[in-house]
Amino acid sequence: MANLITLSRLLLLFVLVIIAYQAPPALQLLNVPLLGTIFLMDAFDGYIARLRNETSQFGALFDIAADRIVENVLWVVMADLNLVPVWVTILFITRSFLVDTIRSYGASRGQTPFGMMETRLGRFLVAGRTLRLLYGIAKALTFGYLLLIYPLPAVAPGLYAALEPEIDWCKDLLVYTSVILCVIRALPVLGEFVLREDGPFRFFTKTRPPR
Repeated sequence: MANLITLSRLLLLFVLVIIAYQAPPALQLLNVPLLGTIFLMDAFDGYIARLRNETSQFGALFDIAADRIVENVLWVVMADLNLVPVWVTILFITRSFLVDTIRSYGASRGQTPFGMMETRLGRFLVAGRTLRLLYGIAKALTFGYLLLIYPLPAVAPGLYAALEPEIDWCKDLLVYTSVILCVIRALPVLGEFVLREDGPFRFFTKTRPPR
């Protein structure tokens, strides 16, 4: 059941993309509640998996893959629709590949994604619930706002023209907040991985003398 919910998220994502490109501007406003449904289903599939005791390694990996597909596809769409600079999309996609590769390395050594973090600051920024929740909310608000303002010039041209500076200011605030959170949550993962003594980049670290 949980895996079906995850699959449904992906199907709804593709519906969202079709609406963004093919639907009349008024119908494109439906993408805002549709996006909210997609994000809510992300939390719901995990709850169902635990409730029905359907947790599995495949389910966990499938959920992570779906998260990455949803996020990366949305950033690509936002750049293609000229709602964000292309470098923003490149940054988020690069971050996702690097972090997931590092976590795959940790998983091969029996470490959980958040269990890999060894420093207190790293655990706070990467594994802490506060930053994780804040990052998720920031991305959800950013995507929702961008999907909301995209059809506005056609749906409400007078309103858009009157509020364009404020609309652009809010857009920049949300996008750059997401970018900043993306960077500060990625840097500890990359830094600790490069500097760990048992990692593939151990030539950057000093070998401890034998006791």
